[in-house]
Amino acid sequence: MLYVNNNETIIPAEEFSIHSGSRAFLYGDGVFESIRIRNGIPINLENHIKRMLEGAKAIKIRVPSYFTTEFFDIRIRELCKKSGITLGGFCRLSLDRMNGGKYKPETNDAQFFIEVKPVDHNDFILNTKGLEVDIFTDLKKQKNMLANFKLKNCLLSIMASIKAQERQLDDLLISNDTGGILESSSSNLFVVSNGVLYTPGLEEGCLAGTMRMQIINLAIRNNIRVYESNILPQNLLVADEIFLTNAISGITWVSGYRTKRYFNNTAKRLTHLLNEYWDEDLNNRLI
Repeated sequence: MLYVNNNETIIPAEEFSIHSGSRAFLYGDGVFESIRIRNGIPINLENHIKRMLEGAKAIKIRVPSYFTTEFFDIRIRELCKKSGITLGGFCRLSLDRMNGGKYKPETNDAQFFIEVKPVDHNDFILNTKGLEVDIFTDLKKQKNMLANFKLKNCLLSIMASIKAQERQLDDLLISNDTGGILESSSSNLFVVSNGVLYTPGLEEGCLAGTMRMQIINLAIRNNIRVYESNILPQNLLVADEIFLTNAISGITWVSGYRTKRYFNNTAKRLTHLLNEYWDEDLNNRLI
């Protein structure tokens, strides 16, 4: 049985009901993080909490000082243990404005909600079959002060996912008002050309992904050059590889964009390095 933690009340997941006046439900008034579980432990949690708290501050949710990495680490581990998740898993941590009010809130105080689910693999596994992608043209992502955070209002990603399904593609890439390609419906974007990694800069409006940051750091440590730069459709057509990153899947390689085909050598190498990094992290915790 899986359990959730609704602002310090732990109940079975199937028994959860939304309280009347929930601002998260009514208005998408909050931020969230998707956190990978390995060996029953949330990984990269400090960076997730940092981004979540910065996002809450940006939308003027007042967060208590005790909402720290340690605070949420204890509660996520407790929930994993109670839900029987001892290896791979997924955690969604939400931070919402407390109930009450309409567009004008009655309070800016915060409440949290944690849910966990098992995933099939403990390690990050590179997809066997590459994704087929194209560019989403119906809507653009705005470059503004909220663009780098994971907000509860995800309609842009939902519409891109539906459009991809209608076109019988695996995903669509989202761009900004100036034509720069930012990300997919659920992941950050990396392009590989001549052994060099390119990824959109945060100033372009892409999500400040925790896995994006880790891949950049891993690449630099292993003498792979990385540049944050504007990526245009023509850059995709001359690339050797394209891969996507997010906290849950790790790295997902793209095999095709329109008529262009891609390799996955760099994606394979970085997936190996990613698992090595977290295995070493676990060993250090056990010493």
